[in-house]
Amino acid sequence: MDRIAPFADLTPDAVLNAIDAIGVPTSGTLLALNSYENRVFQVGVQDDAQRFVVAKFYRPGRWTDAQIVEEHAFTGELAGVEVPAVPPLAIDGATLHERGGYRFALYPRRGGRAPEIEDRQVREWLGRFIGRIHSVGGTSRYQHRPSLDVATFGDEPRAYLLASGWLPHELRDVYAGVSAQAIDEVRRCYGRAGDLRTIRLHGDVHVGNVLWTDSGAQPGPHFVDFDDSRMGPAVQDLWMLLSGSRDERQAQLADLLAGYEDFAEFDRRELHLIEALRTLRLVHYSAWIARRWDDPAFPAAFPWFDTPRYWEERILELREQVAAMQEPPLAG
Repeated sequence: MDRIAPFADLTPDAVLNAIDAIGVPTSGTLLALNSYENRVFQVGVQDDAQRFVVAKFYRPGRWTDAQIVEEHAFTGELAGVEVPAVPPLAIDGATLHERGGYRFALYPRRGGRAPEIEDRQVREWLGRFIGRIHSVGGTSRYQHRPSLDVATFGDEPRAYLLASGWLPHELRDVYAGVSAQAIDEVRRCYGRAGDLRTIRLHGDVHVGNVLWTDSGAQPGPHFVDFDDSRMGPAVQDLWMLLSGSRDERQAQLADLLAGYEDFAEFDRRELHLIEALRTLRLVHYSAWIARRWDDPAFPAAFPWFDTPRYWEERILELREQVAAMQEPPLAG
């Protein structure tokens, strides 16, 4: 397979043929959905209901089979206790399939809209379901998936960026110094938090990964796309739902935790990690784009990435994060 264009051979015919080959007859209807890391399609299926499924074709080389199956099993556990996650369909007892060098999974299609996160009741509702996810996530540990920590989301991506040649020459040393200072401050935040429990997380809870429905058997939020699921602190699945001024974020956090603690305990020491986790995500995100630049979807989606202005903004952002991490954490 062509390393430079990892999905070059994944034509519409290849997608439909792969699904047909596992015994799911397609109708020929295919719609590409928004996804950069993987390739995701809505596919028509020929059956009595003339339904649709969502097919996710995994980026080659990102996860091992064991890591993918482990995530599938977690979403299956959640669905088994009626937590509204969306697990993959089992076809002949398997959730992960392979065809033409591509691994893929099929999911039931779920409709919905983005949650009205400014609504206090919606925030409490989201908190309750995140608490339910974590109550299951804490019952066992991933054996194959990695952890979200300073090494994997800070040190390694920073080293990659500095070695990759992406940084403009005149900004490289500045970025090196500011990013080192930021990651040192991240470590201090972790030190203030102390020895924290890690659990199986969704890993990427933002409004784009929550579908809200107003009717049906399970009205409310449905959590989709567990592709970034890994071990980590519980607050990772909460902080991305916070925005605005400090007072606004404080009120939003209180609402989320009011719902969360109906189902799971929350260790207030984790609040020291909110800005630290934001900082790690910023460093990791830049490295993620850099690693994917050979995928034609990335230059089209992020044309500003290889400009000096982008790196100037990242330097300013990290400086702001250093200051934010030195402030007292939000109160629980």
